[in-house]
Amino acid sequence: MSTRITRRRFLRATGAGAAWVALAGTLGCESTRRLRAEPPAARGRQTWSFRSRPEFEPPVIDVSTPARGTAAGYVFIAPKNGPKESGPGQDGAMILEDSGAIVWFHPLFREDRDIMDFKVQRYRGEPVLTWWEGVHTSFGQGEYVLFDGSYREIARVRAGNGLQGDHHEFLISPRDTALFTIYHKVPADLSPVGGPEDGFVLDGIAQEVDIETGEVLFEWHSLEHVGLEESYASPPQDPRFAFDYFHINSIDVDHDGNLLVSSRVTSTVYKVDHQTGRIIWRLGGKHSDFEHGPGTRTRFQHHARRQPDGTFTIFDNGAYKKVEQSRGIVLRLDEEAMTARLIRTYTHPDKIFSATQGSMQPLPNGNVFVGWGSAPHFSEFDHDGDLIFSADFPPEAESYRAFRCEWTGRPHENLSIAAERGSGNDVTIYVSWNGATEVASWQVLAGPDLDQMEPLGNAPRRHFETAITVNTTEPYVGVQALDRSGKELGTGKAVEFKRAKG
Repeated sequence: MSTRITRRRFLRATGAGAAWVALAGTLGCESTRRLRAEPPAARGRQTWSFRSRPEFEPPVIDVSTPARGTAAGYVFIAPKNGPKESGPGQDGAMILEDSGAIVWFHPLFREDRDIMDFKVQRYRGEPVLTWWEGVHTSFGQGEYVLFDGSYREIARVRAGNGLQGDHHEFLISPRDTALFTIYHKVPADLSPVGGPEDGFVLDGIAQEVDIETGEVLFEWHSLEHVGLEESYASPPQDPRFAFDYFHINSIDVDHDGNLLVSSRVTSTVYKVDHQTGRIIWRLGGKHSDFEHGPGTRTRFQHHARRQPDGTFTIFDNGAYKKVEQSRGIVLRLDEEAMTARLIRTYTHPDKIFSATQGSMQPLPNGNVFVGWGSAPHFSEFDHDGDLIFSADFPPEAESYRAFRCEWTGRPHENLSIAAERGSGNDVTIYVSWNGATEVASWQVLAGPDLDQMEPLGNAPRRHFETAITVNTTEPYVGVQALDRSGKELGTGKAVEFKRAKG
């Protein structure tokens, strides 16, 4: 096979995703020399473009505080443009490395739809990717999606009883059921709270369904348990617009099996009896059942969660123009003495304020991951509250929540290859494998036909797309993905070229 490959002239990295690239004569050489090549410059650009996946145009994420001491795992976000913005890049689900490099991107290719609440959960004992997908304004109308580790859809969950699933929460419970939020517009006399008699109100609903059958197992309505007077919002005077008096935005399962329901505009977390729907207690708001210590009251909060150690975490947005920054907080609730005590607070040194959305995720190593919602940032803090990682979206973009999760992806699709003939016998190969987390290097092959492909050498995988230039006169070139031990993980379709003249 005439490849004209020598130890001094082998592989060189160019373009998107180039990193450290080996120089060698053939596979199995005892010594190699490495050249340093830089990754593509993302600063000043707002979207990525890839030769191997030209249909992808994800937004560029700028890492403002490089990671140090972060927890294991990747970053999970779902970029979308703000409610009044038309920003750069495609909306969709995205898994990132700490460098901001993309691991997996799942665009919707539809401007009228969004993905929200993208994260890793467990279903039937296995890790799965989950998200809400649909149309949203101030609330959502859509459905919930589960993907397995090969990025195949294994379930799509819809609300029951003729209702539409909302984007604020999709939680798989310990008994493999789905808990999610619903907003339902119903007629209401709003005159007792200063609104029109012939008005409308949005009922905040928590629904639980069997994922496999779609059977509704439990349904809780805010209007049956929480009065309009608990809201800090004022009803619209125009009867065409519904009064969003409750704004349900998170559901969690407490240690005793009862539910924790967060309402943004009553600034209250409700503990709800999972059998009867009765409210067991209120944390915060106008009728709190707890004696609040300093710093324990929240305003317009999101993502209320009970933690394994018994503490309680909340992303506290804060009231617009009344606080200078949003925060993540850890509370200790004494449910016998009915007291709430502040344990820790997490705030960004840039004093980020998030008017809407947001999340707070304690991590296994004691760190905390915060998604800043409507503010285009996500961050990680160590246990003491020091910022150890932070990254930014383009100004017009945001992510409802953001998480760090451990994940192993083995795509069912083959890797993607594009190739271009350069000057002389140079061929530049662009290779990517969307979602593959175990690829350590790419092995380049060439040959006179598909049955006689031989390896030329290896180039490490460091970014979503790697560009590798080889010098060969062979008409076919291809790439295999290898793991750290050199085991083949997958192969892309070979590219055919006409033989170079001369």
